[in-house]
Amino acid sequence: QVQLVESGGGLVQAGGSLRLSCAASGRTFSNYVMGWFRQAPGKEREFVAIIRQSGGNTYYADSVKGRFTISRDGAKNTVVLQMNSLKPEDTAVYYCAAGIIRGGRDHYTESDYDYWGQGTQVTVSS
Repeated sequence: QVQLVESGGGLVQAGGSLRLSCAASGRTFSNYVMGWFRQAPGKEREFVAIIRQSGGNTYYADSVKGRFTISRDGAKNTVVLQMNSLKPEDTAVYYCAAGIIRGGRDHYTESDYDYWGQGTQVTVSS
C-alpha cells in the first residue's frame, strides 16, 4: 500500500503562486508513476500533470501547460506541483495520485491510478 498526504493549498489572488507537496510512504516510491488531479465544484476530476518513475519525463494538461511544473524528490519521497500565474478557473481540490505500472496504462486518466491523497483546497480569487 501507498499513503499520500498533500499540503500547501490555500487562498491566493489571481496571478499569484502556490506550491503543493505530496509526501508518500509505504511501498517504494520510485516504482510508481505520480500524478496530480483536480476537482472543481460540480465538475469531474480532471488530469493536471504526470511525472514518470524515472523522474525525467513529464506531461501536462493543456489548461496548465506553461504555468505549472511537476517534480519529484526521491530522497524525500515527495512530489511537488509548483503553480504560477494562477487563474480563478484553477480553483479546485487538488489530489496527488500514485499509479502502478501495468500493461495498457498510460497514466493520463484517473482510472490508471491506485492510491490517492486526501486532497488540498486551492482557491484563486479574482
